[in-house]
Amino acid sequence: MGVFCIAVLAGTCHAGADFAGESASPAARSQADWVLSQHDHQGRPFAIVDKRDARLYVFAGNGRLLGAAAALLGSAPGDHAVPGVGQRAPSEILPFERTTPAGRFASEPGRNLQGEQVVWFDYEAGLAIHRVRPAAASERRPQRLRSGTPEDNRISLGCVVVAVDFYETVVGPVLGRQRGIVYVLPENRPALLAGGALEAAAPAH
Repeated sequence: MGVFCIAVLAGTCHAGADFAGESASPAARSQADWVLSQHDHQGRPFAIVDKRDARLYVFAGNGRLLGAAAALLGSAPGDHAVPGVGQRAPSEILPFERTTPAGRFASEPGRNLQGEQVVWFDYEAGLAIHRVRPAAASERRPQRLRSGTPEDNRISLGCVVVAVDFYETVVGPVLGRQRGIVYVLPENRPALLAGGALEAAAPAH
């Protein structure tokens, strides 16, 4: 586990996040280290969604990586949620509105309208981390998750979608049983990141 020092008045050193040998982007590593150094997660489990790499990282409260996997994300690029999108039927959400917003979100376990267990990270926008669901064969969702490249992972309405086994072995037992924090890294608005401090993106007008 790497160690880095934060230049604060106390001058103390903090252990960096333990990615357990997992390959991750510099942005994801920087965000995880910042979370721990600032205790921004308040000791809760947390997750990082790296939209550019289309990957989800789930951490224990002590910063140890519990699992990482490919994720399907909103089909439209963008770092904001369209106002009122969560109150509309999926068929009414226009293609350019299907974004996965960037920001810091307090997550909580719950159920969707079909009774499926999910992890809500933006309840008002109707966005959650959930299992891949049956869909039209033309969408090739399982194949997209297995492709190994992020280019074809943009297909959801905005939710973060993972393989069933990853949800049931990592997401569900961790974020599906208690409140946590989900950090969604921006893809188009790097100004949202200020030394690791992520704030929810302002809605589009």
